[in-house]
Amino acid sequence: MNAIDSFGQFCLKLNPAYTELDRIYLRNRVYALVGDTAQAPQAGADDLSNLDVLLDLAVANGAVAGTASARAILGAELMSLATPLPSQVNQRFWALYKQAPRQATDYFYNLSRANNYIQTRAIAKNEAFTAATEYGDMEITVNLSKPEKDPRDIAAAAKRQSSGYPLCQLCMENEGYQGRPDYPARANHRIVRFELAGRQWGFQYSPYAYFNEHAIFLDSVHEPMHISAQTFTNLFKIVTLFPHYFVGSNADLPIVGGSMLAHEHYQGGRHTFAMAKAQVETPITVAGFSDVAAGIVKWPMSVIRLSGSDQARVAAAAEQVRAAWAAYSDPTVNIKATDAAGTRHHTVTPIARRVGNDYQLDIVLRDNNTSATYPDGIFHPHADVQHIKRENIGLIEVMGLAILPARLKGELAEVRKFLLGQPNAMAEIHRPWAEALATKCNWTEANATAQLQQAVGRVFTRVLEDAGVFKRDAAGRAAFARFCAQLV
Repeated sequence: MNAIDSFGQFCLKLNPAYTELDRIYLRNRVYALVGDTAQAPQAGADDLSNLDVLLDLAVANGAVAGTASARAILGAELMSLATPLPSQVNQRFWALYKQAPRQATDYFYNLSRANNYIQTRAIAKNEAFTAATEYGDMEITVNLSKPEKDPRDIAAAAKRQSSGYPLCQLCMENEGYQGRPDYPARANHRIVRFELAGRQWGFQYSPYAYFNEHAIFLDSVHEPMHISAQTFTNLFKIVTLFPHYFVGSNADLPIVGGSMLAHEHYQGGRHTFAMAKAQVETPITVAGFSDVAAGIVKWPMSVIRLSGSDQARVAAAAEQVRAAWAAYSDPTVNIKATDAAGTRHHTVTPIARRVGNDYQLDIVLRDNNTSATYPDGIFHPHADVQHIKRENIGLIEVMGLAILPARLKGELAEVRKFLLGQPNAMAEIHRPWAEALATKCNWTEANATAQLQQAVGRVFTRVLEDAGVFKRDAAGRAAFARFCAQLV
């Protein structure tokens, strides 16, 4: 079968709205997008490689430029032909939901992978491993999935006047958006709608997923992120709707927040992180909530876990913890709720999940103060670990999954050579760490990769300890106890 007919067959398979009567129509729609050709090339080995064949054909025919953005825009446009309309996706999703929530999410997830909205081939480039620590197995990912920007796209974007539409990449208006040199193509993007706190919200998957079924839940209104009592209620409503998913929110302040603070959204998915497996090591009490179990979690960051069968009660207890933390200061451990101008510095990173019949919420205490000693953040990765991780510690890292920059793929390879006594071009930022490692272990070709990965895991654990507001030493434990005494 040739590439165009093969793509038509793919459309018929993926989109149940089509019938055999639509085959010729689909062929001509593809020709319109990739250019007429006397003889279409042979089909690719699978549906995604066949898409590449069509994109190459379009470039050869002069139908599109060969830039990365032009290919991405055309690829999304082709895949949109194969994807049901948003109304059809929503209808199918909620019909399946009546049978079982997992059937509905399985349908949507598989559709988002099949139509190349979830960039499965790019994600497969990421390097991932686990590292054993005293807190459990940390997950480490060197993020290689996001494509490098094409210089021609950068030049084109510089000449283009911004339209301000969509307002950001989390807005509903991205659904079906064509894209441009400075903005991702979203013609094949679909969003499932649902109601939350009297407003319409959307549910989609992350194009560059960091974990299994990496989902995003987004407000239909473009408003900045904020953590309040309503946040906890919202998170529990979502895990009631999708009990097989966890859901959490990034903090709502710079330094301790995620990379998208301009639009209210949560992240979730079907994955169990190391933090979820960590146990409560110190039970505590939240006044007025004897029906809610509470305790400090054994974790490098400062985490209070609440559990109970009544979601409203657990949410109310969580708000009591959040409000207490928002106003709490302890100068003996550099914790200051506000500055002289009244600017707040405290917030939380909350993560909700179902455990049997209970609702469980982990509340991670965050502080974004800076100082002369720690200009990047007192509770941010400190200078001696920034050779591995210097970016914000957001929701995903908080739970025990390190998302490390792509530069480390090459840099760690040079560190490995150094540790094996081989010629190398190791970056100087790694030298103090590498020299210390050289004296601690015996390095051979057989063990170098595994030992280096474990060493990276230990650095990431230190990164999380730096981000913890109450350190796990005697002074920090005493300070954490003082804060918990405010909750009684």
